[in-house]
Amino acid sequence: MRTDADYLARAIDLATANVADSGGPFGAVILTADGQTFDGVNRVTSSNDPTAHAEVTAIRNACAALETFDLSGAVLYTSCEPCPMCLASALWARIGRVVFAADRHDAARAGFDDAVFYEYFDTPLEERSMPVVQVSGDTRTAPFEAWNAAVSRIDY
Repeated sequence: MRTDADYLARAIDLATANVADSGGPFGAVILTADGQTFDGVNRVTSSNDPTAHAEVTAIRNACAALETFDLSGAVLYTSCEPCPMCLASALWARIGRVVFAADRHDAARAGFDDAVFYEYFDTPLEERSMPVVQVSGDTRTAPFEAWNAAVSRIDY
């Protein structure tokens, strides 16, 4: 039986190999509740996609192959502690557990410092580096009204 350490070793191997393939030093493996595995690597710079982190790529690969957006019971193994975006993606995918190897401080020493993102959410709204403001209009809830009225919607 494979262990957490085995899947983490796979994620680390993916990350290391990805560096030689013009990618970032991050790899991830999704293990589904029924034992299927799906890999992901960081392709941010090679695809000019700032969301192409290894964890997000693994989630996308698993969901596409399984034709679902719900990975309940799955485990996400990742070579490094997930950033806030990747953690949020895992939550949206309903991943059951995340297991990582290197932490955010190890990543920072290699030039991948996510501290500014963690700090962003701890900063009061009016002091944040990227302002996020609401401009409320009469039609602001129209998309939600359409959603609630749609009989063919798939709740998530």
